[in-house]
Amino acid sequence: MEQHSTACPLDCPDLCGLTVSVENGRVVDIQGDRRGPITDGFICGKVRKFTDHLYGTDRIAAPLVRDGAKGSGLWRTVSWDDALTLIATRLQLIRATSGAEAIVPYHYGGSNGWLTDGGLAMRFFRRLGASNLDRTYCGAATTVATQGLYGRMPGVALEDYEHAKLIVLWGVNPAATSIHLVPVIDRARANGAKLVVVDPRATPLARRADLHLAVRPGADVPVALAAIHALFTRGHANRAFLAEHAAEVDELERRASAWSIEDASREAGLDPADLDAFVELYARSSPAVIRTGWGMERNRNGGSGIASVLALPAVAGKFGVRGGGYTMANNDAKWGVSAEAGIAEPTPPTRSINMSQITTALQTLTAPKIECLFVFNCNPVATAPDQRTLIEELRRDDLFVVVHDQVMTDTAALADIVLPATTFLEHRELRRGYGVMRMFDSPAVVAPVGEARSNNQLFGALLERLDMVRPGDAMTDEAIVAQVFASAPEGAALQAELAASAVATPSSGARPITFVDVLPGTPDQKIHLVPAELDREAPGGLYTYHPDPRSEEFPLALISPALATQISSTFGQLRSAQASLELSINDAAVRGIQTGDAIRVWNLHGEVHCIAKVASEIRDGVVVLPKGLWRKHTANGYTSNALIPPNVADLAGQATFNDARVQVARR
Repeated sequence: MEQHSTACPLDCPDLCGLTVSVENGRVVDIQGDRRGPITDGFICGKVRKFTDHLYGTDRIAAPLVRDGAKGSGLWRTVSWDDALTLIATRLQLIRATSGAEAIVPYHYGGSNGWLTDGGLAMRFFRRLGASNLDRTYCGAATTVATQGLYGRMPGVALEDYEHAKLIVLWGVNPAATSIHLVPVIDRARANGAKLVVVDPRATPLARRADLHLAVRPGADVPVALAAIHALFTRGHANRAFLAEHAAEVDELERRASAWSIEDASREAGLDPADLDAFVELYARSSPAVIRTGWGMERNRNGGSGIASVLALPAVAGKFGVRGGGYTMANNDAKWGVSAEAGIAEPTPPTRSINMSQITTALQTLTAPKIECLFVFNCNPVATAPDQRTLIEELRRDDLFVVVHDQVMTDTAALADIVLPATTFLEHRELRRGYGVMRMFDSPAVVAPVGEARSNNQLFGALLERLDMVRPGDAMTDEAIVAQVFASAPEGAALQAELAASAVATPSSGARPITFVDVLPGTPDQKIHLVPAELDREAPGGLYTYHPDPRSEEFPLALISPALATQISSTFGQLRSAQASLELSINDAAVRGIQTGDAIRVWNLHGEVHCIAKVASEIRDGVVVLPKGLWRKHTANGYTSNALIPPNVADLAGQATFNDARVQVARR
């Protein structure tokens, strides 16, 4: 028995350190270690059971070439050499006849570090001159809104929530997506902290909270602006802090004045007394911290929603104390080094395609049209909007689809060539957290299953076959890591810290206090409450509220939160339970629906057949069908993504998964 230290790079803020036990060349046990205070010796069930994924029957063991109609399930096994020859030949033909922009790399990096999200993969497509991809599933609107107001500035460290006297969870469900924050919140509450949860559902923490604001999806803007207006009018605004540290204060105050507590509550479906109670509790609590999640950006008002909520701690002056302020994504910690140094190739001036509107791009783009979709680190059939149209487009014989993945996903099943990919236990990874402010450099702890290869091995081979390797190129994981750390003065210190303890912290520290240890990363180091660039981009201007798109025909808001057993669609092959749509007691009653009934959920984009689950945790007017489900989980082979329009939010082309409006009936 051997024990190895590594870290989990999956799409979670916690970035857990792991101890992996290997016996006779196979992983037999995975446990959390104590190199970071958040992991604290325990890990989620997803990773604890990772061997089911690592050694499961769905694992792809060798390169496969389609040997029948797309989606027929007929494949022939080929060597890596043959597969690479087929791919290189086709890419060269497309580049020669239509131009390299006809090739689209379709990828998402949430569950990957700097070696597998970047590295040789991005170097390959940039040198090839392929179309660029705007990655907008998650964090797009949040990133531009946060950086517009604060620049690159880390927020409150997750472990410092223990010091807060008020914790606000807005559009986030740590019980499913950041479990190590839950015991920290429990310790804070044991010390007298209050908990407020803003979420359309009664999540596990919402059911234990001191106050739960069950907002209608997309109504965060009026709620937050009404709170800001009340802070100003009731004398709770910290005008001295704003005068020193903020700009556009008067303009924010003017825009917030459009929303009273009563008007915002009516629009959001809240009791005005509850919203009033939140304002007073927030104003009088210190330290007070807001943990914003990605739920509120997934609608037409996503960017303005994030901006309005993140303006609250500025208006109330909640910074400057440990445990006070906000946390969004702490990848804004000051690392100095970045993944770009490992890519070592600038982004070409080729066209950009919004990944959330891939169906529109496949249908309408010309000069050139898309002839190749190269998918890695992603499963768009299970994650992209407008699923029904996407499946139709992937079935096209004139679209060359390559998928590099660990298991036979719904997307891989429609590919021309499928290549076996390594998991994070089978390749080296360099990962910095986006919740905790720590970095791990993790070696492979076990040999790859079958003929699986890492992203760097795959795209390094393609760089060579297309004669795109240049003298001095870093072509191995070791060389790329060395290049990353050599790119900035901070690199040497990070390397030394990693060598000494296998975990490193940024120059700003692992637990900075905002406005004490760190200031906004804007050019003037001030908070910009109405950033001009965002104000120009947002339709109608920043903080403009666009009403609910529900109609008499489709009155129910469909939301698709994360499953506690999956990372988006990852591990979906291990799930056997059939999909169930959760709806409120009242919404079920008026439709004659009971738990266990076979139902249909539909709108103009598609239809899903599943079973009903009547739930007291769901507010009226909202139904829940989780994200990440696979086609096998429903009766007709479509998931919530079939109901989601390819629309975008007010900022950054963000996908609007929670803007689906549907009707439900028994089948």
